[in-house]
Amino acid sequence: MKPPPPLNYIRSFECSARHLSFTAAAQELGYTQAAISQQVRALEQYIGRRLFTRYPRSLKLTEMGEAYLLTLRQALDQIDHATEAIVAKARNRTVAISCPVSLAENWLADVIAKLKLVHPEIEIVLQGTVWEDASNQIADITISMGRVDDQPLDATLLWNDKLVLLCAPGFLERPNNSPIDIASHDWIFILGRQEYWQSIAALLEIDTKNRDHGLTANTSNIALELAAAGAGLVAIQRSLAATYLRRGILVEALPMQAASPWAYYLTDNQLKKSGYAKITREWIVERARLDFGPSPDRTTQP
Repeated sequence: MKPPPPLNYIRSFECSARHLSFTAAAQELGYTQAAISQQVRALEQYIGRRLFTRYPRSLKLTEMGEAYLLTLRQALDQIDHATEAIVAKARNRTVAISCPVSLAENWLADVIAKLKLVHPEIEIVLQGTVWEDASNQIADITISMGRVDDQPLDATLLWNDKLVLLCAPGFLERPNNSPIDIASHDWIFILGRQEYWQSIAALLEIDTKNRDHGLTANTSNIALELAAAGAGLVAIQRSLAATYLRRGILVEALPMQAASPWAYYLTDNQLKKSGYAKITREWIVERARLDFGPSPDRTTQP
């Protein structure tokens, strides 16, 4: 049985027949005009019949060309539809999550790893962000950070966070430290979150008016790494510090906590509500409840 002609020959013929021009077909398909002409001629040789009548500046389909084109278009449509169905099915299995990189590395990575064990069919795309950016607009699920007194509309509060005071093991000389001990060491600040230290200092009744901001990091993870390296004390959300505490890389300088003025919120892309996105969303919310406890008023209303 004679093998079928190459598909690119057929595509070149169909495009040339649609435009009645090898030049226009070449522009659409990304070939040279000579390549298109050669592929169509090779197809004619394969069939043994002419498909075009060639003029100096134009083309005209022969009767055989017109009959062949009708059948080919139906076949090409079937190929295109079959391909789109497969691509759409794969796309529907993909769930894109946008999340601050600090939370993605210190909490969400473990959550997603456990999700994949239970639902290996779900394809996860995890986009870590430092600040809010346009990638949130294309995500199925967005986890963002916001102030507790300015909750986003139609968002789910994942948990009520707490601030803790951390340092490297052995950084402080005495096991029981006083506010004076805390004040005498270097503090690590997080850009845009300086009020973390304000909350801790207010709880400890430490004056911060003349405090030198000698160490400042632009991300929470950098601040945590600085503290782990013994560079100073850091005031940070417990949710971000949990991994460091569990591994013993950081310890609590004092057994105290302050309410965090910032929290994490989950929002759904209203235009992208696949079943896999719903499963992923419910998994994240449930893990948040198990890890950090239920939060009152979990969903805000417009």
